[in-house]
Amino acid sequence: MAEPHTAHDAHDDYVHGSQEISEQEATFRLFMGMAKWGSLLTAAVVAFLTIWFMPNGSFIGGAIAFVVIMAAGWFLLKKPKTTAH
Repeated sequence: MAEPHTAHDAHDDYVHGSQEISEQEATFRLFMGMAKWGSLLTAAVVAFLTIWFMPNGSFIGGAIAFVVIMAAGWFLLKKPKTTAH
């Protein structure tokens, strides 16, 4: 009969903090960036279309709202510059 596997016998036990995670970090940063900027773009497009197609709405008013939302979002969501200590 086979011996049960014990933690003492394993040569490949996981040690907390020992695995390379650079790819996971890159994927997480990419996903968060796409979610952040995609949400901003979605909000601006929804505002543009709502103002354009509402009764007595206008294309110019929607375009202005789009530009204002995108500019404000860019200033609020951009990554802050980090300074080296």
